[in-house]
Amino acid sequence: MVDIAFLKSILTSLQIDATELNAVKLTGDASNRVYYRVSSAHPSPSFILMVLADPELFKASEEAMTGPPPPVDELPFINIQRHLRNANVAVPEILHYSKEKGWMLLEDLGDVTLEQAIADSPAELLPLYRKAIDTLIRIQRFATPRGTTPTLAHYRAFDQSLFIWEFDHFIEYGIEKREGISLPDKRKKEIRGFFSDIALRLSMLPPVFVHRDYHSRNLMVQSSRLRVIDFQDALMGPCQYDLASLLRDAYVDLSPDVIDELISYYLAAWEAQTGQKIAPDGFREIFDLISIQRRLKAAGRFVYIDQVKKNPRFLSYVPKTLLKVKQTLETNSRLRPLQKLLAEDVKEFR
Repeated sequence: MVDIAFLKSILTSLQIDATELNAVKLTGDASNRVYYRVSSAHPSPSFILMVLADPELFKASEEAMTGPPPPVDELPFINIQRHLRNANVAVPEILHYSKEKGWMLLEDLGDVTLEQAIADSPAELLPLYRKAIDTLIRIQRFATPRGTTPTLAHYRAFDQSLFIWEFDHFIEYGIEKREGISLPDKRKKEIRGFFSDIALRLSMLPPVFVHRDYHSRNLMVQSSRLRVIDFQDALMGPCQYDLASLLRDAYVDLSPDVIDELISYYLAAWEAQTGQKIAPDGFREIFDLISIQRRLKAAGRFVYIDQVKKNPRFLSYVPKTLLKVKQTLETNSRLRPLQKLLAEDVKEFR
């Protein structure tokens, strides 16, 4: 339950009408955060209250991280929100933070995600995705440090060990816990060999600022404007990572032709804005490798959320996510042996 009296005191301090205050719990995501929409009886803007049971947990990423703790003693959400805002990326405004309660009062961006917007208006799919790519390029160009004070994200990176950890997370939850088996050591070693090669290659790419969860449910649509949320786990990594997250989303099925068109749009927009030309074939190869890595991690994560957090909401996405990985593996002759290995224990790869 929300402490309405405390909430009223916050709004009053911000000179916001708190008469007949109402707080409605919203459908949560896969995190430990709980959200409420806060409104009053009088015509005035509503707000979003983000709550975490233990305020100190705000300081910890809910995604795996490697390396020493960053020398920045600030909440990741606040630290990275300020940085993105300074880069003119449209993020929600933070109206108040209570360390005592672990409460953050945010601007209400509404309920229309990119996923919902294109479901309601399919003709807007390409225009909205182009805007999402324009926003992504802004993040990559202006949020990557160039003599500015580093943020938490700039002390964290998708290094080889983190990529391998995520692959191992898939083996543990996407295969063993999901199927109720223990992989033979020889087969697990063979699978991890493929995963290690991919992880090494991805970790050697030039790093840019990576949102880490840049997809259709973390982009809010207000009229024709896109707003970015859920950025607190940002780190440094390959430029293809967020683009693969966007175009090979677990929640929206884009056709191969649309994906090809939007990759071309990204490459043309990047060249137009930076003067730097990117070779399409090499870019696409890395895009596909990241798609495989990210989707396998997502499938394992969905099972983990069910079995550990007791939240089954994402289980229905596991089969189609794995089928999409299979489709990508089938286009890469060097990775077809990996598909055959995975097919021994996971039906979606057969």
